[in-house]
Amino acid sequence: MAGIPTIKEIARRLNISISTVSRALHDHPGIGLRTKTQVKQMAAEINYEPNQRAIFFQQKKSFTIGVILPELTEAFFAEAISGIEDAAVKSNYIVLLGQSHDDVEREKKIVESMKNHRVDGLLVSIAKSTTNYAHFEALKKYGIPVVFFDRIPDIPNIHYMACDMVTGTVEAVNFLLKQKHRVIGMINGPSKLFASREREKGYINAMIKNRFKYDPNLIMSSDLTKEGTYAAMEQLLNAKRKPTAIVAFNDHVALDAVKFARSKKMVINKDIAFVSFANLPFSSHAAYPPMASVEQYPYQQGQKATEILFDILNNDDPAEAVVTYHKVVLQPKLVVHSGA
Repeated sequence: MAGIPTIKEIARRLNISISTVSRALHDHPGIGLRTKTQVKQMAAEINYEPNQRAIFFQQKKSFTIGVILPELTEAFFAEAISGIEDAAVKSNYIVLLGQSHDDVEREKKIVESMKNHRVDGLLVSIAKSTTNYAHFEALKKYGIPVVFFDRIPDIPNIHYMACDMVTGTVEAVNFLLKQKHRVIGMINGPSKLFASREREKGYINAMIKNRFKYDPNLIMSSDLTKEGTYAAMEQLLNAKRKPTAIVAFNDHVALDAVKFARSKKMVINKDIAFVSFANLPFSSHAAYPPMASVEQYPYQQGQKATEILFDILNNDDPAEAVVTYHKVVLQPKLVVHSGA
């Protein structure tokens, strides 16, 4: 059986040195055009392919980036991955994907696996249960930079790409106030998530700025499961000040909240109205979509986060690039759905 074609075979057939073949294949200026042409023609004839592992070793790169996110089945992260892959392909990189399924221990194992696969850098949207970031900090000693996106840790000295959720929440609450709602509730995400605190801050800012009473009893946390959302709805609807409108953490939470309200014989957009975050395509096909949704631009977030990572990797010494931290924040847009 014939072996894998090598530069040694090309050198033997052309009766030239191995180093000459190597330089010709890499278009070295010291090699004449005739020799380059002969070498490349012979390489094509014997189906020679470069040894990628040797090239990676020489360049000290694997041309692979890792991506860790909670759930690929969520439309938001599916769109973000499209942005990441499109940006990666342009730079001749491949993407290695891992899902934490919102489990911090699984997230740690994926980080370790990515490190062992020698990825050049990581893009991460953290699990909702992640509160200790030592597994990401440990990557610094290996020269593996990390760029966080969407779900970012509330810690200093990190690279991140995010959407301004304070401003987005202010717009959501202002919209409901203009719709004549005066008691507005919120179903927030887990309190440990930075994104949840940003939403709560925006809610409080909007209520106070419009001279309405801020009632902490109108903000409920959900673990983002259907059961968690149902429990939050139960509490809100049994509150002393019953809300006529609710700001939901995302479109998935909003749809679960709608199901619960309908099970209580409530008329959507009459007895109770909803505004959410993400503005995912599927929500527009729902029987009772949110009145409005805050667009968070997942494709752009993924694309820009990847570009940030490549800026760091293209630095002469990625390990030293952390001196200047990339902190990019997109401005959201409130999208009002038809009929609202």
